[in-house]
Amino acid sequence: MTSPQSPAMPSRPAASTATASANTNIALIKYWGKADESLMIPTTSSLSLTLDGTWTTTTVSFDGGSGDADAVRINGSAPNGTVLARVTRFLDLVRERSGIAQRASVDSTSTVPLAAGLASSAAGFAALAAAASRAAGMDLDGRALSRLARRGSGSAARSVFGGLVLWNAGGDDAASYAEPVRGAIRGAIEGAAEETAGSGLDPAMVVVVLSDGRKTISSTQAMRRTMAASPLYPAWVEASRGDLRAALEAVRSGDLARLGEVAEANALGMHASMMAARPAIMYWLPRTVEVLHTIRAMRQDGLPAWATIDAGPNVKVLTRGSSAEQVATALRESVPGAAVSVRRPGAGVRFEESSR
Repeated sequence: MTSPQSPAMPSRPAASTATASANTNIALIKYWGKADESLMIPTTSSLSLTLDGTWTTTTVSFDGGSGDADAVRINGSAPNGTVLARVTRFLDLVRERSGIAQRASVDSTSTVPLAAGLASSAAGFAALAAAASRAAGMDLDGRALSRLARRGSGSAARSVFGGLVLWNAGGDDAASYAEPVRGAIRGAIEGAAEETAGSGLDPAMVVVVLSDGRKTISSTQAMRRTMAASPLYPAWVEASRGDLRAALEAVRSGDLARLGEVAEANALGMHASMMAARPAIMYWLPRTVEVLHTIRAMRQDGLPAWATIDAGPNVKVLTRGSSAEQVATALRESVPGAAVSVRRPGAGVRFEESSR
């Protein structure tokens, strides 16, 4: 499956309808916890890899919606409850900033299972931010778009860009934005800005889906509980700042092994802080632990493989691009029944011309 292609973010005239696509991203140095919930400002900066093959495409039209409300469809169905409230709240922010008063129609399709710890909200709100701002006639550069996307879902700030991306935590709305880690990826990424291509790393992700069901506790609720009730959380925050410095140094030196080691430790520390919360937050399944042991055995056999896990049971494996298929094959053999796929570095937000 190939993600839709379109230009990065050139300036366009105002339009009442716009369509945009955004890929998922997987954090190597995690975002877990908000310093300011209303502005979606994180407690720590984070580092991620935008992936190909899994994306959301969203069309927004400020056409009056359903009259007294926005008309929203996600994968062909009308959402309700928290999902609808989040989309409406985000569209209200776009209306406030653009001066548009009309309700909107939103049609979104995603190749990512929703609320399964596979970064569906990152791709979803990055695509919504891009399409809604373009449809509203806003002329946003990459930094401004990442700041806007952040208000929908924190990690969406990173999906605005392709390749390796740094989200600067900042201390206020203006200072909390994502930006590409320039020169970090070996070879050009199709559809990505040229400055993200360089002669450094050759990363890939092997994604191991053990369950595509919805999480038992949302990321927002889990972050709140971890911050409020885990004695390990302050130590993880402090360690994460050092992890980010080490990870960026590994990127600069082209040391994938060091990057993998730091990323795995950062993810395990995050989950340890969740498990130490009272009551504990446990996203893992028994097979999550099985996959972690499999990855450790693979490293002992000489394969470059390092685990990272987000808010869910599914495991992503950082590896070298040239070794990705071998790692995927080994995981399929070791974890029968799991859906295992290879993902390469992907592009940032793309726009498609659309009108009604």
